[in-house]
Amino acid sequence: MRERGRTRRLFGLGARTGGTLLRSRLGGEADWRALGEALFEGLSELKGPAMKLAQIMAQWDDLLPPDLADELGRLQRQAEPMPWEGIQRTLVEQYGELGDNFREIETRPFASASMGQVHRAVTHGGDSLVLKVQYPGLAEVLEGDLAQLQRIMRLGRWFKVPQARLDALFEELAASLRSELDYHAEACALARYRQRYAHLAGLAIPEPLPEFSGPRVLAMRHVAGTPLRELEGADDTLRQRIAATLADWLTEELFVHGELHADPHAGNFAVDAAGRLVIYDLGAVIPVPEAHLKAMMQLLDATLAGDPMAMDEALRRLGGRQGQGAPLALYRDAAEAVAPLFAPGPQDFSDVRVHRRLRDLTPRVWAAMDRLQPPADVLLLSRTLNGHYWNLVRLGARLDMHARTRPLLAWARR
Repeated sequence: MRERGRTRRLFGLGARTGGTLLRSRLGGEADWRALGEALFEGLSELKGPAMKLAQIMAQWDDLLPPDLADELGRLQRQAEPMPWEGIQRTLVEQYGELGDNFREIETRPFASASMGQVHRAVTHGGDSLVLKVQYPGLAEVLEGDLAQLQRIMRLGRWFKVPQARLDALFEELAASLRSELDYHAEACALARYRQRYAHLAGLAIPEPLPEFSGPRVLAMRHVAGTPLRELEGADDTLRQRIAATLADWLTEELFVHGELHADPHAGNFAVDAAGRLVIYDLGAVIPVPEAHLKAMMQLLDATLAGDPMAMDEALRRLGGRQGQGAPLALYRDAAEAVAPLFAPGPQDFSDVRVHRRLRDLTPRVWAAMDRLQPPADVLLLSRTLNGHYWNLVRLGARLDMHARTRPLLAWARR
């Protein structure tokens, strides 16, 4: 990766994005599809921080113009792989002569992401593995990419996004990317999660293989599965079972262990032949303090009660709302939008009326960010839970969230 060339390419993509935003702001015809295609092509090739940001933005289904969201969504499932020659160099640095360790390594990856790609391999003993390989040179260009990305993100002010919100998003992204380069930490997370959730029969987490792993290669046993995004037309019984497993796992993650899988895009999840939910990527796991959980549940409690003042107080306990002027009307409308998901009995996550209310609310939430002022860790928590929510939507989940949250709300009141 040549830093000057990357900088010029990122600058060019930023300029094109800025031009499209300016035409939109001035009332002109904005070709969001063309911009999305250009970003997909450029970011697929560049990888790294800018591609990661685009993947994060694509998780907010209700934020971007639909044509732009569709193209950015392709980065989660169709990103162009890095040529084998670059990946091969990293593997040779790790293993030496590849034939000494493997009977076969597929040169075409079966998954490509922002920071690395995954190749299947077979050992001489016949074991089927996957090798998650970090893109060569990524660590060396990361900080330069982040500096350019911070400049590009200033364009968000044209969407009337407060600078504090942009700064918090950038810091969240930077911390996440730096941590994702640590494959040793991800291997430890895989081992920890396998042991921790062994009692969940509907969950499968690949086994890390330290003897084949190194600083830029993470080896795991291969667990084949159908990607979550391809299950929309699958058998309803299977989808409901997977949705319940996902909800059970997330609840235990948060309220028993105080952690959360923080990269919820659908490409990180699959369903294996036994009908288990497979979690492929644990490069981003965040701690969630108990105080945050209690304040979050108190905010939900106040929301379901339709109490704007209690909602504002709960947001303050989360570390937000340092400024003046509580947006009480926004709180009331948010309560009306959210409440149907928590009504007694199974609620249909595919109900378009709920999505429409949430989408209509989003611009008002962003416009009030200067008053809401949520801290960076709360923004990360919110983004992550939003991503998991949309995974439940894709599954067409029908869950009794009233019954699921009642004991958690009682715990938060104590």
